[in-house]
Amino acid sequence: MNAYIKNRLTALGDPTRLAIFEMIGANPRAVHELAAGLPVSRPAVSQHLRVLKNAGLVRDRRLGTQRIYELDANGIALLRDHFAQLWDKALAAFQKAAEDKYKKEKQNDSGNRTNGRHRKKKPAPKGAH
Repeated sequence: MNAYIKNRLTALGDPTRLAIFEMIGANPRAVHELAAGLPVSRPAVSQHLRVLKNAGLVRDRRLGTQRIYELDANGIALLRDHFAQLWDKALAAFQKAAEDKYKKEKQNDSGNRTNGRHRKKKPAPKGAH
């Protein structure tokens, strides 16, 4: 796994950082706005934002005396691409498994026909019901 992807996933592994990430995804916000909606202090929110920023998931911009945090589209695109590749690999593996099973069943079915499974049944002896 790419170190940059691992860093991003690790950053989102903390529940508070994930909550901050989701809050920012809904609406860019300042630290005090984020802290008001979380059970942690403003300095703790700032530390979490630093981790998210270093992971390339959020960026900040100045608006007067405040820093407004928003998602970093480039970092999000890398995560999206990573998960798209995982999904493609999973679908390809599923397709191969399904095709292999189909081939195996088809081989078993044709083998059973040659072993007499599909021959005409002999008539039952007279008097046997």
